[in-house]
Amino acid sequence: MWLKIEARPAPSVRMKYLSPLIAVALTLMTGVIFSAFMSLNPLNTFHAFFISPIDDWYGLGELGVNAIPLVLIGTGLAIGFRSNVWNIGAEGQLAMGAIFGGGVALYFYEQEGAYVLPLMFVMGALGGMFWASIPAFLRTRFNTNEILVSLMLNYVAILILSYLVHDLWRDPDGFNFPESRLFSESSTLPIVLEGTRLHFGVVIALGAVALAWVFVRKSFLGYQMQVAGMANAAALYAGFKRKRMVWVGLLSGGLAAGVAGLMEVAGPIGQLLPSVSPGYGYAAIIVAFVGRLHPFGILLAGLLMSLLYLGGESAQMDLGLPSAVTGVFQGMLLFYLLAADLFINFRMRRDTAGSRVAGAGL
Repeated sequence: MWLKIEARPAPSVRMKYLSPLIAVALTLMTGVIFSAFMSLNPLNTFHAFFISPIDDWYGLGELGVNAIPLVLIGTGLAIGFRSNVWNIGAEGQLAMGAIFGGGVALYFYEQEGAYVLPLMFVMGALGGMFWASIPAFLRTRFNTNEILVSLMLNYVAILILSYLVHDLWRDPDGFNFPESRLFSESSTLPIVLEGTRLHFGVVIALGAVALAWVFVRKSFLGYQMQVAGMANAAALYAGFKRKRMVWVGLLSGGLAAGVAGLMEVAGPIGQLLPSVSPGYGYAAIIVAFVGRLHPFGILLAGLLMSLLYLGGESAQMDLGLPSAVTGVFQGMLLFYLLAADLFINFRMRRDTAGSRVAGAGL
């Protein structure tokens, strides 16, 4: 019997929005199976991953701290993804935002002023946008592949950050550790929930979600980018400018990642380190697609991904599992989402013509 995959004439809209829930359920089921193979109690594993990290106010605050960069970056990336502009360089753009914004904090280290933190935000945003403008320029000028260029620039940005904290910006009183000075009080974000590390960045992330929804649903440029993502030929026929969409798509992701990088070093970290992200730039890609490229869906997906980060840390401490377990769950979530999308948009049918040809050949 021969099988072939063919596109469904009318994919289910309901299943399109239910598929993230299906992917989450399958991820949980697979986690239960893995825990059984590792001779762990599935209930204890579930509690360590999803209950223990958020069973008090401090844990809920940590959930927000981890979700802030994921939601912010995922929202920025989704604007480009909607028009098939693939920015895979958010990790490097986050690092450049941390460098540009952190550089301001170090420059005004001995000066207290209300202007320092806003200036850090401006420079952080410019740093992320500058790094995103490189693949945008190369794509629009030389038609290079923005996926490869943005991805390779991640390593360059991280190496620049490492060089600075090992040499030029290393703390002279830090016992030769590769880190910058601790930022002054005027260069750090205020705490919004007492007794936790949840900072003002949560307000900015929620504002970014609302702003992205307005851009996507109410602006003409957002409509153009959505049309280009659904039918590029129709967008070109209508006279929509593809180069503008490339620039907007990449710069929006760079802006969001740069601000997220600045908020990491001005928030929970409080200084520049060789690595200021545990992989938020990559995880935000999964967040964007699990959230169906919708701003409010990304908000929920960001909270879920944040819980996976916290759950991985909790599982290391409570169950002795390796640190890679977080990446395993992230990968499973993306795999199941892609598999669900495959069966939503395509179906498998018997290829009777192919079977007859094969039979005739025999």
